[in-house]
Amino acid sequence: MPATKTVLIDRPYTPLEKKPLPAGRPRSWYVRHNRKLKAMRLTIALLDSGVYNPSTANNKRIRHTAEVVGIRPPSDTTCNMVRTLMRKRY
Repeated sequence: MPATKTVLIDRPYTPLEKKPLPAGRPRSWYVRHNRKLKAMRLTIALLDSGVYNPSTANNKRIRHTAEVVGIRPPSDTTCNMVRTLMRKRY
């Protein structure tokens, strides 16, 4: 069996082109959708910075990461979602 080689991706990150959200949904759907997207971005940023344990990701650290990344400060609900996503990474 040939040995596998680890490949690092060195291309700069370019976000996908944004598409408009579907019309006609209740406002709560859009709020929940955007909150999930924000939580995912923050979770990825925390994991990239070396924070792997949800117990070490307190609200202060999550909000500081949001400031560093350039995202508006998350609410307590979004911070809880970030910790939940960190628990479910596998």
